[in-house]
Amino acid sequence: MRKLHLSPQTDAAAEHEAPLALYLQIKAHVSRHIADGSWPAGARVPSEQELVQHFGVARMTVNRALRELAEQGLIVRVAGVGSFVAENKPQSNLLRIANIAQEIAQRGHAHRFELLAVERVAASPEVAAMLDLQVASSVFHLLGVHFENEVPVQLEDRYVNPRMAPQFMEQDFAQEQPSAYLVRSVQFDQMEHVVDAMLPTTEQARWLQMAAEQPCLVLTRRTWLRGTPITWVQCVHPGMRYRLGSRFRTDSVREI
Repeated sequence: MRKLHLSPQTDAAAEHEAPLALYLQIKAHVSRHIADGSWPAGARVPSEQELVQHFGVARMTVNRALRELAEQGLIVRVAGVGSFVAENKPQSNLLRIANIAQEIAQRGHAHRFELLAVERVAASPEVAAMLDLQVASSVFHLLGVHFENEVPVQLEDRYVNPRMAPQFMEQDFAQEQPSAYLVRSVQFDQMEHVVDAMLPTTEQARWLQMAAEQPCLVLTRRTWLRGTPITWVQCVHPGMRYRLGSRFRTDSVREI
């Protein structure tokens, strides 16, 4: 295991900047080493005692800095072992329907999809409202977990309007992911994305192999064709392992 060492030279420029609270100085020091790549993912961060001696501060101050860095996802703290630079969180694009298998492959990682259920069910009031159907109408339901290097990163909970995708349940989703099949086979002209932060249910936490008190990022997506809903899906991601974001050109964007 590679252990990182404090380098006084890297802090020389910081001495001339406006003074920060002591714990913020420690956070900035650690963050800077992570950002410039000198402390790579998985490397061990200097211990609390080493930081106490380096900065000449109380252990409580160092503990606060490391605690906040862990809460921000920059480091991982292991009780009795130490702190380590966190792996970069995968990111999904919010402006398009992402193929998570392709995104994972592009990172050079292995994707696996575990199908938990694919069934025809009676629409609950919530599902009926999302798909603009009558309560108890027949809908397709799919539930599955996406893994990245055998770590669960997304729980896919999807409902599909049978009239818009009548062949949905006949597909082999081990060969083609549900979103990829729908994008390929069903036209759509509207898409809605909503992201919420929430705690997982007991079942969601179990499927995602996470603690129930850790927050999730839930991406809810709906698609339409000429005003008729096609699918409603909730993609649940462990917040500590995943992030959602977009980058786009603003050449044609005007403020109105």
